[in-house]
Amino acid sequence: QVELVESGGGVVQPGDSLRLSCTASGRTFSTVAWFRQAPGKEREFVACLWRNGVNTYYGDSIRGRFTISRDNAKTTVYLQMNNLVPEDTAVYSCAAGNRLILSSIRNRDLYEYWGQGTQVTVSS
Repeated sequence: QVELVESGGGVVQPGDSLRLSCTASGRTFSTVAWFRQAPGKEREFVACLWRNGVNTYYGDSIRGRFTISRDNAKTTVYLQMNNLVPEDTAVYSCAAGNRLILSSIRNRDLYEYWGQGTQVTVSS
């Protein structure tokens, strides 16, 4: 069983940065992604780190502001978020899966493991 725990959320002002962490216990994982869900909206794909630990993919709304990475032990995945805007306000969740194919990384239903999420609020 894999448990994912997110941390690093908080309240920041527009233009600030935050780094979210997703730590796995139980085993190392292959493909990991971040999703977010704002009030009244569907869960949105944010970023994915492919199982080779090198290839990264991002949602269209990120526009080069976020970076996904992992530590060498492969147990923690980070989401560095820069130049935050109010539209980034959401609950951010990490997800992991071992059976994904590249064309399906944006499909939240195909991820096997999920964390409980961390709140990010961007407000002046």
